[in-house]
Formats: sequence, structure tokens, C-alpha cells
Amino acid sequence: MKNSITQLFNIEYPIIQAGMVWASGWRLASAVSNAGGLGLLGAGSMYPEVLREHIQKCQQATSKPFGVNVPLLYPDIEKLMEVIIEEGVKIVFTSAGNPGTWTSYLKEKGITVVHVISSVKFALKSQQVGVDAIVAEGFEAGGHNGRDETTTMTLIPAVREKIGIPLIAAGGIGDGRAMLAAMILGADGVQVGSRFVASEEASSHPAFKKMVVDAKEGDTLLTLKELAPVRLLKNKFFKDIEQAYARGASVEELKTLLGRARAKKGMFEGDLDEGELEIGQVSATIHDIRPAAEIVKGMMAEFRTAQKIAATL
Repeated sequence: MKNSITQLFNIEYPIIQAGMVWASGWRLASAVSNAGGLGLLGAGSMYPEVLREHIQKCQQATSKPFGVNVPLLYPDIEKLMEVIIEEGVKIVFTSAGNPGTWTSYLKEKGITVVHVISSVKFALKSQQVGVDAIVAEGFEAGGHNGRDETTTMTLIPAVREKIGIPLIAAGGIGDGRAMLAAMILGADGVQVGSRFVASEEASSHPAFKKMVVDAKEGDTLLTLKELAPVRLLKNKFFKDIEQAYARGASVEELKTLLGRARAKKGMFEGDLDEGELEIGQVSATIHDIRPAAEIVKGMMAEFRTAQKIAATL
């Protein structure tokens, strides 16, 4: 496929693997890139020197383009950006913060910059500060999410109406049918997270992967809006949050309950009771753990089949 996204990143297919914390290491990113998509390293769960190691290993594992996702709220973000520049990374996805803070600096270094948003307001802001493309992420997505709860089906056409730069859809996209739907709504490509969590190369814990493929409709819910809205699988920790809300817990009590390293405990270390298990609604349609290359090729085959079916309607 040749369109604005494949040309922007010099990739074969307009499929971007989301840079998810505790799931997106060099093995997954390089596998997706080698399969024709764009792999991303999830810097949000990496210390600067760990990120450097993953970049170097990714460079050894693929000659294809790959990038790094950087949450702008990361405490040592200057060190992360220093590593990215020193190691010659050419694509950076930013999220969870003001795109005006780093976009100009990165572009001056010859880096392609993409920002993740959840509203038209922030899409316009991102375009204004000069990003090369936007990821519009709907309410269905896993992990940290927009406060407005705008679904992907509503968000994509709303953003497409207002911006003139390439648009990537995210949230609820796990197969080629959803990819086609997103592109019909105005997206130029898709960012896929949950489906790649359930891949052989994802660095997330096998027990978490199994819980993802066992998930049913309604097993995830958005919570902790007072802190930073996050979509989680329901487990003991999630029930503890519900009980805290029921007794009228304050923001400070919620912060204490959340504590530190909950996502690492659940997603990376495999504590399915006390850990924070971030995954999207689309987990209900994911039923197996497959190699990342098979996921990419399968999505494209499903996309082409869906195109043919749509042409007959």
C-alpha cells in the first residue's frame, strides 16, 4: 500500500505497533518492522540506559524503520530524548503531554514527530506546533485514555474534518476489518496495541497474555479518572478501586492505593491479582497468541478481504 503514512515512515503497510509500557521491547518492535509495519519501543517503562539498549538491539535486529514512543510526563524525559538523538532514532511518537514542548526540537534534529491525542482540540494544537502526523485514540483503547470518552468511530471523522496532516486511528483496532473501517472514516493508517500484546515477541508476562486472550466483553473498564483515566482488566486490584470509590475515597487515598509500579507488577511480572492490567476493549476479540509477523500479514489479508466485501454492498 502506498499512502501518506507508508510514505512518511517508508514502510510497506500502514500498521503501527503501539509503544506500550512493559510490552513493547526490541523483539516486538523489530518483528513488526521486519513484517512491513512500523514497530515502536515503549520508552514509558524504560530508564534511559535501558532504552539505549533496546534501541541498539532493535537496530541490530532490523534494517527497517522503527520508532520510540515517549510519554511527555516521564520524569527524566530530557535523558530519554538525549538517548534517542545520540542513537540516531528517526521517528518519535509523543503522548501524554503538550506536543509544543519537544516537537520543534526533535524536528530540528531531523526526526519525524507524531503526537497521540484524544480530542479535536489537541489534534489542532498538535498540527499547529508542526507534528508530521497525529494518532487519534478512541475511548476503547487500553491504558491511559482521554477524559471525554470519545469513541474511535466518532473521533476519527471529527479529527479528519479539522486537520490536513496524516491521521492514524487507534482504539478498538485488532484486525483488518477494523482497519478498513478506520480508513473509511478518514484515517490514513492504524495504530494497534492490544493485538500485539498477545504476540510471542511482546515483553509482557505470559500470564498477562493468557488473561488477555481469555478476556470477554465487559472485562475492561475505564477508572481512576481523578488521577489519569486508565482502562484496566478487572481483577482484585480493580475491585479494590471500586470499593474505594464506594466508600468515597479522596484523591489522595486513590493515589495511595495505586502506589508505584502497579503496571510493572501486573503486566511485566505477572501478578494478576495486585497488578495494574492495562488492555483495550478489543481484547474480547483476541483469542490466540501469535508471532507479530503473522499478526501483520493476517491484518492485511483481512483488510483486503473486507475491501472486496465492501465493494459488493
